[in-house]
Amino acid sequence: MKSRGAAVGPIIGHIGSNRWTYLVRPNVPEDDTRVFSDMYRANVIIVRAGVVVLPSPTAQSWALRRWIEPPRNTFRPSALLVVETIRMCTGSDRDSRTLVMPRVR
Repeated sequence: MKSRGAAVGPIIGHIGSNRWTYLVRPNVPEDDTRVFSDMYRANVIIVRAGVVVLPSPTAQSWALRRWIEPPRNTFRPSALLVVETIRMCTGSDRDSRTLVMPRVR
């Protein structure tokens, strides 16, 4: 996103599961099934509503989750921008039927 000149919002890294959580503005239409299917194939889950556990400054918390990009203000990027960036990185913006994602071990 930075290479495209887009501002990056807060990102949380989950150490044990090797996943990231992007804190975004929730502007993905609920009826856009292509977005959800593309993200599912890319091992991305879009959480519509719920609770996100934030990293804390304790050593115990840092073993579980940490800030990849800490929050610097109230800015949150558009969820649609994050989705489009993931599509570009995975190749699903070309043809979602041919998306093959290698498993990271």
